Amino acid sequence: MTSSALLERPAVPRGAWLSDLPVLVVAAVWGGSYLAAKGITTSHTVIAVLVLRFSLVLPVLAVAGRRRLRALTTGQLRGAGLLGLVLAGIFLLETYGVVHTSATNAGLIISLTMIFTPLAEAAVHRRAPSGAFVAAAGASVAGVVLLTQGGGFTVPGIGDLLILGAALARTLNMLLMARMKAVQDADPLSVTTVQLGGAVLVFALLAAVPGTGDSPWETAVAFGPTEWTGLVFLSIFCTLFAFFVQMWAVRRSSPSRVSLLLGTEPLWAAAAGIALGGEHLGPLGFAGAALVLAGTAWGRRAATARVACG
Repeated sequence: MTSSALLERPAVPRGAWLSDLPVLVVAAVWGGSYLAAKGITTSHTVIAVLVLRFSLVLPVLAVAGRRRLRALTTGQLRGAGLLGLVLAGIFLLETYGVVHTSATNAGLIISLTMIFTPLAEAAVHRRAPSGAFVAAAGASVAGVVLLTQGGGFTVPGIGDLLILGAALARTLNMLLMARMKAVQDADPLSVTTVQLGGAVLVFALLAAVPGTGDSPWETAVAFGPTEWTGLVFLSIFCTLFAFFVQMWAVRRSSPSRVSLLLGTEPLWAAAAGIALGGEHLGPLGFAGAALVLAGTAWGRRAATARVACG
């Protein structure tokens, strides 16, 4: 998405919060997803939970948008299918990573998306990101470091590397959504449906491979009311709502701006941990939370100024 294209939409700088606020809501529900995922997922049920999580919303989407789905062109189907493969990679890397590392490491490493996205976007457009935006992102990352140090930073392991891969995959996903012309011209609901369908297909194929863990059916039968509540939260809010809003937002803003707002996810995760998980933040944690908020606000202004200057 070029600067000239963004300049043709003057409502974006004036009404920035109209697109920013839903993205912040997504960051909040994603922050709550850590508690929900840890409550229902083990290393033996990762793929099964992902199949169930996506399958809950896919039939509803397919029925609701069946007419618009038939209107998709071959190019649009290919683009949405590619996004589905990337989405599958994000969730596989992130879910296995969370299972195999600490929440402290996961929250810190996934926040690197705030750095990867503006750097990748700058490389694509062959221009350096503004110093203000880089400084704002750096302040946010520093805040995440302080925020997540309550549990102590451990030596990086396989789980940390998987979360790092998820951060890179998130960056790729946002850049693709912003730059794929066929997907931009398509109906957002239809694209989201095909995207989730592609991810479900990947998970279902993996679930059929022997030795990949418990089957979706076995996992569903073993779930009680608490687990089903967590699964519905992950499926409806953290999957359907979150990715629909993300696709909507990058069309009205920029991948860097959306990435910075989503980078507040560790802050919301800490809030959920304190309110629901009985966790506590020390002075460093509260200082980190303030840095995340300040860095995000600074980054919003820097991104808006960049658009205005072209």
